[in-house]
Amino acid sequence: MKKLLLFCCALFCALLGRAQETFPVNGPWDVRPGQYAFTNANIVVSADQTIANGTLLIKDRVIEGVGAGISIPKGYITIDLKGKYIYPALIDAYTTYGMPEAPRQAFGPGGGGGFGRVPVYTSTKPGAYGWNEAIKPEMNAKAVFHANAANAEDYKKNGFGAVQSLIHDGIARGTSVVVTLGDERDNEVMLNDEAAAHYSFSKGTAATNYPSSLMGSIALLRQTFYDGQWYKNQKEEYNISLEEFNRTQAIPQMFEATDQLSVLRANKIAKEFGKQYIFKTDGDEYRRIDAMKATGSSFIIPLTFPEPYDVEDPLDARNISYTQLKDWELAPTNPAALEKAGIKFAITSYGLQKATDFWTNLHTAIDNGLSEKQALNSLTIIPAEMLGVADKVGTLAKGKMASFIITSDDLFKKENIIYENWIEGRQYVVTRMDVTDLRGNYNFASDALSNIVLKIGGTPGAYEVNIERNDADSTHAKGTITRSGDMVSIYFDLKNKPSGNIRLTGYITNVSPLSFRGNGVMPDGSEIKWTATYTSAAPAQPARHEPPKQDIAVGPVVYPFTAYGNTDLPKAETVLFKNATVWTNEKEGILKNADILIENGKIKAVGKNLSAGNAKVIDATGKHISPGIVDEHSHIAISNGINEGTQAVTAEVRIGDILNSEDISLYRQLAGGVTTSHILHGSANPIGGQTQLIKHRWGVLPDELKFEGADGFIKFALGENVKGSNNNQVAGATLRYPQSRMGVEEVYIDEFTRAKEYKAARAAKGNNVRRDLELDAIEEILDNKRFITCHSYVQSELAMLMHVADSMGFRINTFTHILEGYKVADKMKAHGINGSTFSDWWAYKMEVAEAIPYNGALMHDMGINVAFNSDDDEMARRLNQEAGKAVAYGQISEEEALKFVTLNPAKMLHVDNRVGSIKPGKDADLVLWSADPLSIYAVAEKTYVDGIPYWDIDKDAANQKAIKADEARIVQKMIAAKNKGSLTQKPPGRRPRMSEEDEEDDGL
Repeated sequence: MKKLLLFCCALFCALLGRAQETFPVNGPWDVRPGQYAFTNANIVVSADQTIANGTLLIKDRVIEGVGAGISIPKGYITIDLKGKYIYPALIDAYTTYGMPEAPRQAFGPGGGGGFGRVPVYTSTKPGAYGWNEAIKPEMNAKAVFHANAANAEDYKKNGFGAVQSLIHDGIARGTSVVVTLGDERDNEVMLNDEAAAHYSFSKGTAATNYPSSLMGSIALLRQTFYDGQWYKNQKEEYNISLEEFNRTQAIPQMFEATDQLSVLRANKIAKEFGKQYIFKTDGDEYRRIDAMKATGSSFIIPLTFPEPYDVEDPLDARNISYTQLKDWELAPTNPAALEKAGIKFAITSYGLQKATDFWTNLHTAIDNGLSEKQALNSLTIIPAEMLGVADKVGTLAKGKMASFIITSDDLFKKENIIYENWIEGRQYVVTRMDVTDLRGNYNFASDALSNIVLKIGGTPGAYEVNIERNDADSTHAKGTITRSGDMVSIYFDLKNKPSGNIRLTGYITNVSPLSFRGNGVMPDGSEIKWTATYTSAAPAQPARHEPPKQDIAVGPVVYPFTAYGNTDLPKAETVLFKNATVWTNEKEGILKNADILIENGKIKAVGKNLSAGNAKVIDATGKHISPGIVDEHSHIAISNGINEGTQAVTAEVRIGDILNSEDISLYRQLAGGVTTSHILHGSANPIGGQTQLIKHRWGVLPDELKFEGADGFIKFALGENVKGSNNNQVAGATLRYPQSRMGVEEVYIDEFTRAKEYKAARAAKGNNVRRDLELDAIEEILDNKRFITCHSYVQSELAMLMHVADSMGFRINTFTHILEGYKVADKMKAHGINGSTFSDWWAYKMEVAEAIPYNGALMHDMGINVAFNSDDDEMARRLNQEAGKAVAYGQISEEEALKFVTLNPAKMLHVDNRVGSIKPGKDADLVLWSADPLSIYAVAEKTYVDGIPYWDIDKDAANQKAIKADEARIVQKMIAAKNKGSLTQKPPGRRPRMSEEDEEDDGL
């Protein structure tokens, strides 16, 4: 006890004596270095080096020596750690520790989302800052950081000694700091004042309207990079935001991406501008691990594994999607998947609901294949290297900061106890080393419970508690106990007198005999005081023989990570279809009893009595084969918004940036014969975003969906949507221009005038014209490199846009919807404009009051290239039936009607050289139908894209059975986890939809 008192006194004096060099001292100047020698310990210098019976010398904040057989200088306090371990203090690579709470201005009158908000078009932030409040690189964490001892407690208890801290707000978020969790002034805990520049796709609390979509966030960040390049060479303005954006490009760049597809999106930006991001993610890299590795990036991953759902009620289980079930099972394998792939990663506690979940979830990750060596590296040296502080922390070496933890055993053993956390040479006691074992029998006394014996058993680090009442109401109850330093929490239910949970919290008050004192809450809410005093040893625990560790069995990852995903992607096949009715859409017309040979993704031959060779032969007798259906107007496979409607012109945004290859609609539409879809921006503004043509390659990555070599298109729009007819208006607010059809016309004239001036200015020799992504797209239209598809309804507006196009020198490729096309068919014909319409939609809003179901046939009879589109994820599954309506309403021939959803839209999209008809040399995009494809009874039995069978009705039936079995298997695992004591989460009220529309208007 004397040694302990001497040690504590010396430590207290040393800590009092510590003062920052530049700060005045109110009293005598007394600086005494803290000098300690920790002996006989197992010192884990790093994951690759452990010193048995080693000595660690520290002086003040620095390690003076580490090794075996080190002599201890005079004046050092010696602490014998025989049998114990010393590890480098852990480093959390992603936190908001010490940061002020971001003001929630986005949810006030100034901005954000929701109804009834006041639009904010440019920043209202005072100062010479940029125009958009989501771009805030001027935010420096070092300027607002303030150590918070209370918040540091949980980190310290888990063994962390240093953290990266950032301002978690905005798209460009400014710079972060690395700090220790010490109790000194803010000036003294700073390890790196500018550790990294941070980015995300979330606008956070920015009041400015733009961006309101993921594609808008991407465009804004890309534009900011180009603005930064321009800013370096201009003298027209001073911009704090761009100044800081440029300055911070030289430090490490970190990007928070919420899912694996966003990692790929951000990585494209990195490649465009010569950057290499460190990605902080939500922990689902395992879903696309090869793609993650291909980025060449390092990662910071959380341990936020989902809790099992409470699925004992079968009705509740039905509301959980297959993706959610699979994620619960596979999320804990994510760290191991990264390790196996050879990807460098750090581990963070960020996102955990409770600090105590950190070690629980880390043990779960280890049980699921993460090695202990990798775990230690990911919590020490890897984050230290990422954050530029490896010369100070991360390992135990002479000259480094004296930040380390003392443990009872191997750090990753479940029964291990963290005793102390030394930060910058200062001791923080997590669990008293002189009270290593709480096991024993205790007399329990309280003012509400009598005749209670408390029995603590189990093992240190994994205690068990039993409560016995010895009176007329004899009771035995099993409870739970947790220890955190000197604090204990005990929960139990006596089942009778009283029944319900009794919750106790207390602390160690005496060592000999070991005693506790504390407060508690009874089942009725009344408060009690209690004590417990050690009386005798607990019964000896029988020797436990741990069985050999076995790998946890989990299901495979599927691509995409949703229902009907494949463990292995299908391959192109060489196939000979025999004796089919072939709808060629070529001069040969409809061939009876014909053969088609496909090879290497292309149609090799069409005819009769073709030789099979090594081809797989499919007997198509009695069946029909058509080209794959082409949907000219679709909004499937998009992430986080189809509209960037915050400005009148958003030509800078690109649907291709936000493709969602996980959307189940891709698969469902394959079942309806769709092989190609034109994915459009919405119709919220006169000039919307750039579109993307895709093929339905189920299971590939987003960029692999893209139709290679296809021309670029852009969405224009007319009518009610673009002038905000149906928007909620806020009194006194500045409304987005335009608010009238006259204003819509002016938007086009103004934009093309600006684009012409922009093009001329950039062509001038020696110019320093700022690159504008919006005007780049308009310039491409003028140069016939990008083509317009325009949402349209009313005759007068159709005529207006044709007139504007004539006067400004651009061409309209397609009017889509075009429900009054029959009124202006002659003008469309004269201008060479295509018409992509609905088969028979009308009367769903005022501007379609004069729509007629004969519209398509009338435009076709005028000689216009006509298509029927879906504009709907469900209708796209039956576009063959929509084509059949042209026969019913307009007496179009069946052969011509099928072209409305195959060859004609292919011509509109300038890909009829590849798809839309069955001809040797074209892509093998084919549908095998059970009957005439225009029949309501026709079923797509097989759908090929590039010669790959992405849809097979028989395989689908087998998949449905396999999915049901896999769901049942995972549900049983969830029930077992609940029965073992795992906390559960309530299932959602309904199964989540895979794609949500952004507009109430069906005519997007």
